Amino acid sequence: MLRSLLRVLVMATLIGASTLSSAQNPPVHVDPAARDDLVDPAMVPALRFLTTTDFPPFNYTDGSGRLVGFNVDLANAICMRLSARCTIQAWPWNRVQQALADNQGDALIAGLAMEDEAAERFDFSRIYLELPARFAVRKGIAPGLDPARLAGPIGVREGSTHARLLARTLPDVEVIDFETEFAALDALGEGRVEAAFADGMRMAFWLNENPDCCAFAGGAYFRPDLFGDGMTVAVPAGLDNVRTAINWALVRLEREGRINELYLRWFPVSFY
Repeated sequence: MLRSLLRVLVMATLIGASTLSSAQNPPVHVDPAARDDLVDPAMVPALRFLTTTDFPPFNYTDGSGRLVGFNVDLANAICMRLSARCTIQAWPWNRVQQALADNQGDALIAGLAMEDEAAERFDFSRIYLELPARFAVRKGIAPGLDPARLAGPIGVREGSTHARLLARTLPDVEVIDFETEFAALDALGEGRVEAAFADGMRMAFWLNENPDCCAFAGGAYFRPDLFGDGMTVAVPAGLDNVRTAINWALVRLEREGRINELYLRWFPVSFY
């Protein structure tokens, strides 16, 4: 009894430092009471987006060589909302930041994190999608499961932020390290671990391929200090008219439900 109580208290610490959400739709990033930016869309008649081809399902090339993904659809939606001519050009990841700095494009939509050198070189739009951590368990026990009552073992990717978070917040629970998140999930499917804890977005794709096996349990855990602030659009430092216009479009796309439509299209198993 005491052990169960301690585990609940430890998990409460984890949740207390996070924002817990059980909703299936993306979190709302628009404050309805906030004052809108004053933007004349005509000031940005064209937008040159840069992206990469190595970040599915956000931006990648399909079997026919066509550039597709959530970010590609969102870039086109931003342009349509601004009535701007739109081009989307793919660059190798190791060159795309310099291409943006060299004015080869107006905006980069490819999952660039707002940290380190990038934070010094570029400005960033508002967040349009967050990537939380999730627990997954065998489907027969998923409904109503409280992850705080898991006894273990719990599978995690070795050396990941998820592994470090579990070690710090649930020190008494058995944790098994795996080379990848998918290896931990495969172990879950085979019954070698009681649960897996990892990036919700990656988990969602595995669960979509294994619908009869497993499911998310508990809520989504948001820890920007560990898992990143979320998905944004990068623009060259000082290009305020473009950044403000993109923010203006993102607010309206969210209010109109368009971002949610794109999310449901690309993520049939919600990771929220």
